[in-house]
Amino acid sequence: MENFEFYNPVRILFGKGQIARLSEFIPRKSRVLLVYGGGSIFRNGVYDQVKAALKGYSLTEFGGIEPNPSHETCVKAMDLVKKEKIGFILAAGGGSVIDGAKYIAAGTHYPGDPWDIPAKDGEIGEALPLGTILTLPATGTEMNANSVISRKASDEKLAFSSTKVMPLFSILDPETAASLPERQVANGVVDSFVHVLEQYMTYPADAPLQDRLAESILQTLIEEGPKAHRDPGDYTAMGNLMWCSTMALNGLISCGVPGDWVTHRIGHELTAFHGIDHARTLAIVLPGVWSVFRKEKKDKILQYGRRVWNIDTTDESAAIDVVIEKTVEFFESVGIKTRLPDYQVKEDTIDRIVERFSKREWNAVGDRELTTPGKVREILTERL
Repeated sequence: MENFEFYNPVRILFGKGQIARLSEFIPRKSRVLLVYGGGSIFRNGVYDQVKAALKGYSLTEFGGIEPNPSHETCVKAMDLVKKEKIGFILAAGGGSVIDGAKYIAAGTHYPGDPWDIPAKDGEIGEALPLGTILTLPATGTEMNANSVISRKASDEKLAFSSTKVMPLFSILDPETAASLPERQVANGVVDSFVHVLEQYMTYPADAPLQDRLAESILQTLIEEGPKAHRDPGDYTAMGNLMWCSTMALNGLISCGVPGDWVTHRIGHELTAFHGIDHARTLAIVLPGVWSVFRKEKKDKILQYGRRVWNIDTTDESAAIDVVIEKTVEFFESVGIKTRLPDYQVKEDTIDRIVERFSKREWNAVGDRELTTPGKVREILTERL
């Protein structure tokens, strides 16, 4: 096991009725900005619960955060924060809303162009405090330091990470997700699944606890994800999906082990160029990564096959093929297609993505720096 430092101060409030406790964690004198997306919080009852819980507070609202939160929209919110002298941000929604809120919190008092934070690893001097109400389990952003932001003007989607934007608290009430469309639940299942695999599918690191924790999350997602997909109102299944999504990316299973994240890097470019849902880009790219690096990742692919899918490894090459096939079948079982033509993506997009990797000097990234621009081409070509 490698050396590691683990820090996660986020308070989790799980279960029914937890929104009513908001006033326990937001200072009474704070001017609060409520950030949300397309308006689902008005339909699922979250808005009314927030208003009741924060009665007597100075509450300003900012809606319209996109499914891939944009720099342009978030800058408008930063201007509002300054104008209204906001002291606390409350994000109510899915991962995109929370990511946007983190960017607003970090960028409001940033001394330069806020886009420098994800684009140039700009150092965040201070960030506004924030809390979250999660309504769509998927990204794990409710319990980590990460955020992903898009810039429409340049067709870019980039990530940043800072402990200064970790939420003070996150409310996880499965009832708030009961009215989600099947498409969004499917995205949440696959997004969470791939988050685990990005931290697991590398090489053995003598970290059996982390491996078993990762495998247990994967197995629970296989069992509970389809139930929540079929019936988002199933409180037990949705609760299990919600907690799996949070545990998948709160830093625990990455302690002392190598990560990859190449699937995410490539997937972000597919979203930037074509607007494909984030989880769906992961479902496209991941099988290609495993196919191209089947020898390098053999030990962990076979371990995953044995422990998660009960696949016999007598014939290792055949077993790897079955592992990839089983994973693809799982993604497609919740309605997510896994090939580029399913999304009308052609070979010219591969050229653009490879060029972008080269321009950013991402010449050796991911697990053991195996992924070069040339390997990116192989990975995407395999998915045509």
